Amino acid sequence: MNGLQDRYINPFTDFGFKKLFGEEPNKDLLMDFLNQLLKEETGEILSLTYLKSEHLGEGQLDRRAIFDLYCENERGEKFIVELQKSKQNFFKDRSLYYSTFPVQQQAKSGDWNFELQAVYTIAILDFVFEEDQAEANKYLYHVQLTDTDPCKVFFDKLTFIYLEMPKFNKGLDQLQTQFDKWLYVLKYLPQLQDRPAALQERIFQKLFEQAEIAQFSPEERDAYEDSLKYYRDLKNVIDTAWEEGRDEGREEGREQGEKIGIEKG
Repeated sequence: MNGLQDRYINPFTDFGFKKLFGEEPNKDLLMDFLNQLLKEETGEILSLTYLKSEHLGEGQLDRRAIFDLYCENERGEKFIVELQKSKQNFFKDRSLYYSTFPVQQQAKSGDWNFELQAVYTIAILDFVFEEDQAEANKYLYHVQLTDTDPCKVFFDKLTFIYLEMPKFNKGLDQLQTQFDKWLYVLKYLPQLQDRPAALQERIFQKLFEQAEIAQFSPEERDAYEDSLKYYRDLKNVIDTAWEEGRDEGREEGREQGEKIGIEKG
């Protein structure tokens, strides 16, 4: 299907994600999403400032980090917001590595007492970690440094939040909170042709206006088509590999079963 036949953009494309959350005029969309996700922990975020998304290590051999979105609030707390379209080996390791950049950047020359502002890494995932497959209804993972005995937070200034979007399966009539509505929009936006009655808040009115492909300039439409093609190609490669792996597993299991049967016979 040609992406321009859809009414709204796919937020899981690079273009779609940054169009909705990474542009200055749409900063209020990102701020509302973060407030719904974190306000019980951080208090209300009143302002956000976008920061440079590319960061280099201290030495020549250090790797660099490129964040999808990187910003800070009025209290100096840092937020890394990442969109991950496909499974990646050691993604949790990558999240931890990325979080070290905003930590190190808080170092001050001279006499410094090492006090840090909180760093939050939010990962919106279009896949499920293998180790989480059994938890079919758990789509939000909130991770901090904890003491294992008793289980309580030991350090609350380094937080990782993972949203496994394939597990979010609430229908429109099941959306109870503003956060539920955000997750519904993120997952189902490209499938919608009209704005649902359950999403009448002003913030979603703006989101639907910004997401409407018909309003794009020719340059934006071309950029979105390229981004959508990359997303679909990537999904197709992953789905094909998964199907082939499943078929190989079935064949291997059949052959093993036949071998055991012959041996027992």
